[in-house]
Amino acid sequence: MSEISKLEPQAVWKNFHALTRVPRPSGHLEKVTRFLLDWAKEHCVEAFKDEGGNIVMRKPASPGMENRRTVVMQAHMDMVPQKVAGSGHDFENDPIETYIDGEWVKTRGTTLGADDGMGVAAILAVLEDGNMEHGPLEALITADEETSMYGVNHLAPETLTGDILLNLDNETMGEFVVGSAGGVNVTASMEYKPVETDDADVAVKVTIKGLRGGHSGLEIAENRANANKLMARFLNRAIRDNEARLCSWTGGNMRNAIPRECEAVVTVPAGGEDDLMALAGEFRDIFVAEFRGVEDGIVLTAEPVDLPLLQVPEEIQDNVLDAVMACHDGVLRTIPSMPAIVETSSNLAIVKVTPQQAEVLILARGSNESMLDYLTTMLESCFNMAGMKVTFSGRYGAWQPDFDSPIVGCMVDVYKRLFNEEARVQVVHAGLECSIIGEVYPDMELVSFGPTLRSPHTPDERCHIPSVEKFWVFLKELLRQIPVKG
Repeated sequence: MSEISKLEPQAVWKNFHALTRVPRPSGHLEKVTRFLLDWAKEHCVEAFKDEGGNIVMRKPASPGMENRRTVVMQAHMDMVPQKVAGSGHDFENDPIETYIDGEWVKTRGTTLGADDGMGVAAILAVLEDGNMEHGPLEALITADEETSMYGVNHLAPETLTGDILLNLDNETMGEFVVGSAGGVNVTASMEYKPVETDDADVAVKVTIKGLRGGHSGLEIAENRANANKLMARFLNRAIRDNEARLCSWTGGNMRNAIPRECEAVVTVPAGGEDDLMALAGEFRDIFVAEFRGVEDGIVLTAEPVDLPLLQVPEEIQDNVLDAVMACHDGVLRTIPSMPAIVETSSNLAIVKVTPQQAEVLILARGSNESMLDYLTTMLESCFNMAGMKVTFSGRYGAWQPDFDSPIVGCMVDVYKRLFNEEARVQVVHAGLECSIIGEVYPDMELVSFGPTLRSPHTPDERCHIPSVEKFWVFLKELLRQIPVKG
């Protein structure tokens, strides 16, 4: 029995442990879908899979609570697959291995999946509890939230009957979120004919790693380093001063994760490899100094490798590098009336350059539609000047806040009574499924909350144990206090 299964509340932790045994990276949800349907059958809970790949479950009201408003508890089943360099973990087949470190549940070298496994675990705990007092309940466990929000984008208007939705996908206990940013995927690409490398040259692989990475919405304002931007700076100098030529460049692997690692292979004239390695040491010192106090583990190395047969044409290399150098990354603007909250940002998430093709993937976020349009046009212009084709996909609107929602008032009162402290009601820069659900169900009241997580979307992801118990106490009492119908 896993040690986390013994934590309190066991009702939540045993279900979370069960989820860690089931591979569920975004895009590969067959196993977790089967797990959820089998779980529902075993516990005699009504359940079905809809056309969007979402799992919907239903539970009748407990005796005497039939007149309460119907609540939809919502979470997403997929997790971000991030791991440290050198890890052999296979997210499509291997379970997540957890351990307890003081007040935190962590993993060794991979993401934990508490985002949003904790939300799913809490839903299962509610549905299997035979003693809890609650009105009619529905559960919506959505598919591929982390990559495309595919599940909610294919949610039919007739699927749900509830008029209150509790999204269990926030990362700070005591915080009730009533608004979030929208977003759009930006992809710049081009194809070209490769050229042969010079037999008189030598090849060097440059690696940047050890960065913190992080959630590109929640942590975009923390001034963390972007591995793709650091590599662009190094390559710019290496091409200018060391006659370097680019063969390949790969960095990042998820649009919604700040890239932690990057790798490039370049050629230089024979005899110039020592100077290139010295340049790597110089830039390592520069980056360490620039990000002192923010990034404590920056590693930049250069090592000889076999000479590739092909490389990027020089003009293409220069144009792509110029575009990545010029591309906006990070916060563009905060909300003027709420300067502590980011309004518009972009994450230069993935760079993939081969001798034949270049591709750059960005996630732009914004809670103001006109500013998001401005940002995406800026990005399009940047890469158009490099001769790259720019496409947009997966756009979703911002979730506009309703601070006066009756369910929010109820939650604030319950929280104050339970814990003798004030909850914080606010908006966040992360993208939440509530924005899309609210478009499908415009009369539904929406709010997001959850236990405390830190560093989601990175191998440092961890879940705060005491906050899970507090979250569970609050969720149970909130369901007991849901108002009666109209």
